[in-house]
Amino acid sequence: MASSDGDENYYPNVSLENDRTVWVPLSLTLVEYPKGDTLGKILAIISLAPFGIGSGFITLIFFRRDMHTITFFLGTCCSEAFNYFLKHTICEPRPKTRPDDMVEYGMPSSHAQFMWFFATYVIYFVFIRLHHMNNNTIMENVSKLLIISSSIIAALLVSFSRIYLQYHTIAQVLCGALVGVLFATFWFALTNFVLTPVFPQIVTWKISEFLLLRDFTLIPNVLWFEYTNTRQEVRARSRKLVSMKSQ
Repeated sequence: MASSDGDENYYPNVSLENDRTVWVPLSLTLVEYPKGDTLGKILAIISLAPFGIGSGFITLIFFRRDMHTITFFLGTCCSEAFNYFLKHTICEPRPKTRPDDMVEYGMPSSHAQFMWFFATYVIYFVFIRLHHMNNNTIMENVSKLLIISSSIIAALLVSFSRIYLQYHTIAQVLCGALVGVLFATFWFALTNFVLTPVFPQIVTWKISEFLLLRDFTLIPNVLWFEYTNTRQEVRARSRKLVSMKSQ
């Protein structure tokens, strides 16, 4: 009985304490949309694109170990750090139209900045890095067009989703897009003119050999290069295996 009385005295205090607790959502992953709004739900899913791109970066770095991919990823990280600095310098709140008060600042939009940084860098990469591809076929031109157009469309959709879902004002999204474009221009210039010339030296370092880092800068079509070399290696090993069995 004493234990039961103790519980009765305890739980009301806990309940009262919980009523005073302010629950803060993890805003990096939680995206809300109006209930029953199909378009809002689709845009909420689309607004998660930066997380998919980040996962793709990590996967590519882990499996390909390409220096340019690593610097591209570092550029996105620096862009996000710069966005954090701008937000906490400008200190402009998010729109007040949503029913809940969001604790983060809104100027500039980090989603818009991330996507337009990515899209702009991809455009530079296709026009400057891939301009010297050996086989200028219709298929390659179509693939380039698809890469560029899909990047721009994804950036537009994510930017629109942040306005539609009332996470940012139009000005905050436009500012984020502008910062993303400018930062991507700066980072691509830094990578292309400063970092790329030293990639051949970096890959010879002991730590680079240990991590299996590679430089594909002088290879115009990496997929074709890997395909042909793998096919030649398989044929050579097959002939060697047949010769060993015949002995």
